[in-house]
Amino acid sequence: MKALLSSNQAKIWGLIFFVIVCAASFACSVMFGVNNYSIQDVIDAYTAFNGSNEHLIIQTARIPRAFIAIAVGASLAVAGAFMQALTRNPLASPSLFGVNSGAAFLIVLLVAFGSSASLMTLTWVAFAGAAMSAGIVYLLGSLGRDGLTPVKVTLAGSAVTAFFSSMTQGVLLTNGKAFDQVLIWLVGSVAGRELKMLLAVAPYLVLAMIGALLLSRHINILAMGDDVAKGLGQKTAYIKLGAAVVIVLLAGGSVAVAGPVVFVGIIIPHIARYLIGTDYRWIVPYCAVLGAILILLADVGSRFIAMPKEVPVGVVTALLGVPFFVYIARKGAKS
Repeated sequence: MKALLSSNQAKIWGLIFFVIVCAASFACSVMFGVNNYSIQDVIDAYTAFNGSNEHLIIQTARIPRAFIAIAVGASLAVAGAFMQALTRNPLASPSLFGVNSGAAFLIVLLVAFGSSASLMTLTWVAFAGAAMSAGIVYLLGSLGRDGLTPVKVTLAGSAVTAFFSSMTQGVLLTNGKAFDQVLIWLVGSVAGRELKMLLAVAPYLVLAMIGALLLSRHINILAMGDDVAKGLGQKTAYIKLGAAVVIVLLAGGSVAVAGPVVFVGIIIPHIARYLIGTDYRWIVPYCAVLGAILILLADVGSRFIAMPKEVPVGVVTALLGVPFFVYIARKGAKS
């Protein structure tokens, strides 16, 4: 199918348009919610701070929440695109790769059997669990004479996900304390997160984004098949390893900050490919911007579903993602 934006000039203008939409979504995230604020309120919170509740909420809650939403959405979308390229599975996502389940398992273990932990500690533990599970999947998928293959890495991801999910449920069933403390985190949310949690993993996310852009040309060649890529002189093992590191850093850092926000890594790459085709030099920046827009708008919507209470953003992305997942699965089955 021909891309909606076929020329490079159209792709550039399309990217500029979505960046503007992202900026508008950021403004909506800061302004709207249980309490609504004007643009002037936001400006005054930084230029004429007077210690009022409005200024405190904008500075300590709304602005950090919006930045975290951007980082999480962009990271999960790019990680999903790379996972689909690496596994050649249109339904691949961080949840399939075991990232979510590994992070959740270590968090639950810490809360259930350790002492009280700060949000920063939980962030680093989640990051370690995500990296651990993704590393296990990569190693299992690389076993054998033919190395890493789409089928093996998909099966390994499914097995690791099922294992850690079962272990997590077992701990939760036997420890009510763990269930109460990690329930919101397990659903996936950007609410109540502190900016320092994002800053802790930001260097890894930035490094991974740069790596994704540098690898994008090689991913284009790898998508043609291992034999073709090797024939063109590509070192496929190193490309796959680099892509796996990018996935671990992006998805692991996102899960560490916001928990397992689902379906972003499935929805956005397909939308990006519909818009601009299969060139990963364009897919990476488009996924980053579109993923940020999705989480920002989903978070804004989550504030109005059950007002004055808020629904975790992971619930909203699940509501959006399930019909999309079914559509892609049915389309793949037919093809």
